Amino acid sequence: MQLLYLRPSCNTNICSFSTQSKNVSSRRQNQVAQIPKEQQLNFLKTVAAPLMAAILAFSPLLHPPVSLGQTIDIQKGANLFRQACIGCHDSGGNIIQPGATLFLKDLQRNGNDTEEEIYRVTYFGKGRMPGFGQNCTPRGQCTFGPRLQEEDIKLLAAFVKLQADQGWPNVENSGD
Repeated sequence: MQLLYLRPSCNTNICSFSTQSKNVSSRRQNQVAQIPKEQQLNFLKTVAAPLMAAILAFSPLLHPPVSLGQTIDIQKGANLFRQACIGCHDSGGNIIQPGATLFLKDLQRNGNDTEEEIYRVTYFGKGRMPGFGQNCTPRGQCTFGPRLQEEDIKLLAAFVKLQADQGWPNVENSGD
């Protein structure tokens, strides 16, 4: 015997339900046979809307939306990246040292795959990468260009980590 049931399906943006049928054992079949299919369908129709409403009501708790503040910080990080980093690290690459890109696999291999490590390397420099921090030392390891404030380096580190986690999708130009 076929049993009709409701199957939930969710991705990060949308939840839906589909009805499917399932074979049941003869023992279970006797129990289900007492409930007409029309009554089963009516039950599913009655339960589907409130169940969907409950799932949608609680989904922000499971996947909180990006706040306006986070969006602004990401955009500031992108702008800083275009101003200070893109000359050597266009699209997450590295024109000076190809094995030290900003792609996640290289960051992991080089021990720089956390925001804290990205911040430290950006502030103090490492290898051929000059430091951009206000108090960067020794002088030869630091950039000869403009220095960045600590908050700016934090925004850059968060942006680089986000981009690395996403595989460096295109950095859109905001007109700045």
